[in-house]
Amino acid sequence: MQHEVKRYLPRPALLALASLLCVLALPKIFEIIPLLFNQMRLLEALRQSGFWSVAIFILLHIGATVIGVPGVVLTLVGGLAFGLVWGSLWSLIGATLGAMGAFWMARSLLHSWAQQRIHDQKLLTSFNNAIQDRPFAFVLSVRFAPISPFNLVNFLFGLTKIHWFPYSLGTLIGIIPGVIAYTWVGVAGHQALQGENLSSFIIACSVLALMSALPLVLRKRRCL
Repeated sequence: MQHEVKRYLPRPALLALASLLCVLALPKIFEIIPLLFNQMRLLEALRQSGFWSVAIFILLHIGATVIGVPGVVLTLVGGLAFGLVWGSLWSLIGATLGAMGAFWMARSLLHSWAQQRIHDQKLLTSFNNAIQDRPFAFVLSVRFAPISPFNLVNFLFGLTKIHWFPYSLGTLIGIIPGVIAYTWVGVAGHQALQGENLSSFIIACSVLALMSALPLVLRKRRCL
């Protein structure tokens, strides 16, 4: 086990640089974090950013995912700020890059720390066992359910032996339905509040609920 941890540790210079960047970014991070829980303030901030709104939105997605803040509000706001198609695309890019960042954080900088704080060692063991035969398929199945604990899963995968490529590709493809559904809920919800197209909001919520329940139904069928 010690050999595995040493293999994942970065060079001292990289560790020092990453630590310095984190320290320098902390004031800005604490300033931005409240926006991640306030949909209207976040939307207003993006609209005032003009040309830089897309870059800021993606960076917020990455930062929130890396530090473990749920990105649901960001995805909903993405629909309001950029529409269904572009909002889904920017959220998909931000969430995937953030998931990769959290993965590498758990695998390198915070490997020992993260491992000590994973209380459910059986879950970690089951992840390691599942990725041995079909790593890509397993990542895909875990990512498909919108209700899965996205941030916890990022760190769990970082503590396993999975290669970064099937993890990243499985994450990118697996979260597409959930990202589109949440973005759609954001767009349709705003329209419903304006007294327009209530049926679209109901359909979007129904699709999201169906996607969340589907993995549970399939798992129950396998057990029968």
